[in-house]
Amino acid sequence: MDIGWVVALALVLAGILGVALALRARRRVAPSPAAVPARPSATGRALPRFGCASRRLAERLDAVFAGGSGDLDRVFPELEEALVAADVGVRTAAELVGRVRTRVGHRAEAAEVRRALRDEIVATLGGDGLPVPAARPWVTLVLGVNGVGKTTTVGKLAALHAAAGRRVVLVAADTFRAAAIDQLAIWAERAGADLVRQGAGASPAAVVFDGVKASLARGADVVLVDTAGRLHTRTNLMEELRKVERVVAREIPGAPHEVLLVIDATTGQNAILQARTFAEALPVTGVILTKLDGTARGGVAIAVRREIDRPIRYVGIGEAIDDLRPFDARQFADALLGSTSGAGSSPESGGFRLTSGSQAH
Repeated sequence: MDIGWVVALALVLAGILGVALALRARRRVAPSPAAVPARPSATGRALPRFGCASRRLAERLDAVFAGGSGDLDRVFPELEEALVAADVGVRTAAELVGRVRTRVGHRAEAAEVRRALRDEIVATLGGDGLPVPAARPWVTLVLGVNGVGKTTTVGKLAALHAAAGRRVVLVAADTFRAAAIDQLAIWAERAGADLVRQGAGASPAAVVFDGVKASLARGADVVLVDTAGRLHTRTNLMEELRKVERVVAREIPGAPHEVLLVIDATTGQNAILQARTFAEALPVTGVILTKLDGTARGGVAIAVRREIDRPIRYVGIGEAIDDLRPFDARQFADALLGSTSGAGSSPESGGFRLTSGSQAH
C-alpha cells in the first residue's frame, strides 16, 4: 500500500478517535435535565439549623432570656412573640407558652425556661416514628401544591426504600407537566426504581391503574405515586385526587397505606391552610416538610402538626438524594431553638434567675 494512503488513513482514524473522546468528556460534564445533585452518604449528620430565619429565632430567644430584669411577666409575652415570628402561629404559640408558664411556675432559671419550651415543642410534635411497610405492595400517594418539591421528594423516598432492600415502582401520575414525568424518570434511574408512565395529558387515574397492575405483576414491595400538583382551592382538581385514591383502593384492598402531604416550609402560615384543605379532602397520614435548608423559619412544623394532628414523617434539608431525613422531634427542636438537649441558656443570659412580677426582687 502506498505510504500516502497509510498516512491519510491514520489521520482519519485519529480524527474519529478525537471526536469520540470529546463527546464522551462532554457527556460527563453536561448537567442533568433535572437538578438532582448527589454527594456521599450523609448518614448520621446532625440536622442543620434552618438558615438565617432560624438564627433570628435563636438570637431573639437569647435576647429574651438576656434581659436584666429577671421578670417572667416580661419574658413570656416576648417569648410568645418570638414564636409567632417563627411561623408557629398565634394560637399554638400561646398554648406553648401557657404550658411553659404552668411548668416553671413563678421562679425559674433562664435555662429552665428554655428547656421547658424545648420539651413542650417535642411533646407537641410527638414521636410517632415511621411505619414499616406491612403490606405488599405498600402504596403511598404523595400530594402537594405546585412548587413544593413533590416530585423530588418522591425520588428521595424511592432511594430510601431501595436502600432498605425494597423493590420500588414509581408512578408518574403528574401528567399535566411533561417535565415532571421526565424528572421522575431521572430519579427512578438514580434510585434504581422501576417507572410506570404515560404521555403528558393522560388521565392520572389511568396511569395509576397501570402502575398498580405493573407493581403486582413485578412483585414490587413499594409503590410511590407522584400526583399532579394542584391548588388546594380548586375543587375539581381535588376531586381528581379522590378518584386516584379510589382506583388504588379498588385494585389493592387496604391501599393506599400512606397518604403523604408535601409542604414547603418557606410558605409560612399558608402551609396551615394547605394542610387543612388536603386533610379534609383525603385521609392524609403524614406530612413531609421541604426546603428547611433555606429561608424557612421551621416553626410551621409545629403549627401544621397542631392544626391537622398528623405526624411529620420526613424533612427535606437540601437537594442531594440523601437530604430527605426521617423526622426526629428532639433533633428538630434543638435545630429550631439553636440549642442542644439539656443545654442551658446562652452565654449572654448569664444564668440569671427569672421570676414572676410578684416574686421579683
